[in-house]
Order: sequence, then C-alpha cells, then structure tokens
Amino acid sequence: MIKKILVSQPQPAAGKNPYFDIAQKFGVEVVFRSMIKVEGLTGKEFRQERINLADYTAIIFTSRTAVDHYFRLCEESRVQVPDTMRYVCTSEQIAHYLQKYIVYRKRKIAFGTTGKLSDPQFIAAVTKIKKEKFLMPVSDVNKEDSSQLESTGIDLTKAVMFRTLTNDFTPDEPFDYDILLFFSPSGIKSLKKNFPDFDQEVNGKYIGTFGPTTAKAVEEAGLRLDFSAPTPENPSMTSALEKFLEERMKEDAPGK
Repeated sequence: MIKKILVSQPQPAAGKNPYFDIAQKFGVEVVFRSMIKVEGLTGKEFRQERINLADYTAIIFTSRTAVDHYFRLCEESRVQVPDTMRYVCTSEQIAHYLQKYIVYRKRKIAFGTTGKLSDPQFIAAVTKIKKEKFLMPVSDVNKEDSSQLESTGIDLTKAVMFRTLTNDFTPDEPFDYDILLFFSPSGIKSLKKNFPDFDQEVNGKYIGTFGPTTAKAVEEAGLRLDFSAPTPENPSMTSALEKFLEERMKEDAPGK
C-alpha cells in the first residue's frame, strides 16, 4: 500500500498546489525534499570562461534557474541588459518568469510549447531572429541535445552559470517513501550517491519521472521506471501520479 511520496523538488510556496489535492484525495503523505541543490558561479569563476555578457543580443533560456543566474551575473558584472535584448524560451512558463526582471513585451519574447530545444515552435522562433548573437546559460552538468538548434546555423555560445550538487541525506533522515518522483538526471545521480546499495525491487519503491532525459537516466542506472510525464494523456507530473495511484488502488482493492 502506498502511504508516502517523495517529490524531489523544493517545498512550494504556501497556497493551492495539485500535490496537496492528491494527498487529500488518496490519503497519502507528500513530502517535498530536493535531491539536488543549485549553486551559482561567482563572478570570479564566470570570468574564467572569458565570456563578455555585453556582446550578446539574444538569450536562450531553458529554465527559471538559468534566468535567475543570468540576471544575477549581469548585475555582479555591472552589465546593463539593453531594452533591445531578444529572448527565446523553451516554454511559456519560463517566458512569463522573465517578468521578474524585465518589462514583458511580446515582440521581444518568444517561446516553445514542449520545453525541449528540438520543439518546432521554439526552433522557428530562433530561426526568425537567427542573425542575432545568442547566449544560452546552462549548468555544469548540462546534457540536453542541442543538435537541432545548432543545425539552424545560429551564432550560439553556451555559458556555464551554475552548478548542480547532490543534496545529501543525513544519517538519521528517514527514507521511507513508497514513490519517488524525479525531475532531472541529477536527482537520479543523487539517489545513487546517497544510497549506493539501493535496490528498487527489495525496497518495493516506485519511480516516476518528468522529461525524457530523466527517464533515460533511470534506465541507465539500472532502475525500473513505473510512470513518466509529459505524455499526451498526462501532460504534467501530477496527472501522471494521479493516474498511477488510481491504478494501484484498483489493484490493491479487496477481491483482487
């Protein structure tokens, strides 16, 4: 029987959250506990890359974390981001997040629909302004396939602006979860680092992932993937989780 679920993300801000609705609906406990932590490069570390932020006329963002660290390093480097800067984001959510730093104007901001660098709408948006000089902030463990993006012939520079570290469990911290939800390959790496002898079959745990690279990381780690998102039927992690819980409840029902 499923009683406790680990969502390997930071605790969300207070307010309505679909995970809390799921917890109430199925009578389970949902715990938010990030398996990784992000640390920004210092200005001194970034200067070692010999990248002049003022040289670029367009920015590609693949995450809100990338947005935060780009504007942080611009501030630390005393680089004034011009009003003429063009932005292309891999999702609408990231595009809207830009409002934290700039005045949102549709003519300057474009975005894809799937969150992937290979998304046709995203590629079309980049191609439309391909004469610009592009900068893409990434992490030190970035492995996302950018071959389709680079095949457009744009002038693109990837700049490492933050690093991903494992957020280790303490010796007395319980790991008594029935379902583990992961959102990046780094989360799988953290699981193996914290629990090198982790045996999914023996421990009886289910694993759910978001995104194709995370699903692939589960397979490469020799683990079993029980459900994933996004899919046409389940565009979000919460919808995939809810469907999985409903199926498990049917299987665990008396008489089965």
